[in-house]
Amino acid sequence: MPATCPLSHARTSAADGIATAMRGAMPTLALAALLALSTSQATAQAPTHPLNDTGQVTCYNASAATGTVSPGTPAPEDPGFEGQDCTQGAAMYDARGAMNKVGASSTKGRDYTKIANDGGELPASATLGPNPGDWACTRDNVTGLIWEVKVYNATHLRHVWHRYTWYDTNPAVNGGNAGTVGDTSTCANTLGGQPCNTTAFRDAVNALTGANRLCGASDWRLPTANELQSLVDFEAQIWVIDTTWFPNTPAALHWARENAAPNASGAWVVEFDYGRQYANFKYFPRYVRLVRGGQ
Repeated sequence: MPATCPLSHARTSAADGIATAMRGAMPTLALAALLALSTSQATAQAPTHPLNDTGQVTCYNASAATGTVSPGTPAPEDPGFEGQDCTQGAAMYDARGAMNKVGASSTKGRDYTKIANDGGELPASATLGPNPGDWACTRDNVTGLIWEVKVYNATHLRHVWHRYTWYDTNPAVNGGNAGTVGDTSTCANTLGGQPCNTTAFRDAVNALTGANRLCGASDWRLPTANELQSLVDFEAQIWVIDTTWFPNTPAALHWARENAAPNASGAWVVEFDYGRQYANFKYFPRYVRLVRGGQ
């Protein structure tokens, strides 16, 4: 893959990712301890449902882009650089106008449908809002996952800028380290006096009743790292998510549910600036996007 290709951002080593996340924030010994997490592979677990295409439709040679797939340009590859991701899979078919979709997307090869607060399907023109028929979630029609969509309201339970420490008392999940309980400050005390951690946020959303339920459901959970990364648009070079269908997304680290096996003081994160996944200390407040289905 040429050095200029956006995909080159996606698989930097876990050690590089940890060092970037922790630089200047941790004593040397603590950082060295967590670097043991780099012995894990960048893919946290085997996929259990269909995978999304990368979204990559720009082709490259050894030094520059050579073109973007379109109906009139089906294979803009230089001789010797054939068979790239740009000319393979659903993104290529979408770019050529040949992908059948249930819904729509801005990222090539993806297929999304807006879901209302009451759980009903909505047209692509629907807007976010608090009413039963307003947009609140996005269903991925390829993977079958339904995703929480964040709102921009600092007093709201699901405000875009609220952050949470990683915390789970289930020993089958936490690797012997439940994580950090946290305090009420990083989510503006929107959890009814409970501290701002991943479990408390998940439980608060699932405790909503009646018309207040998030898209009519109460089985929301933390996504796996692979599920989170299925939202990454590798055609984009930064802020790598389809913001038309996932607005109010910080270009920053989001918690996944997996404990980091080599070192239980960490858990997996996916970043939405360059799309990488790696391990991070559980006590750092990070962003959360809940998901349901697909298991």
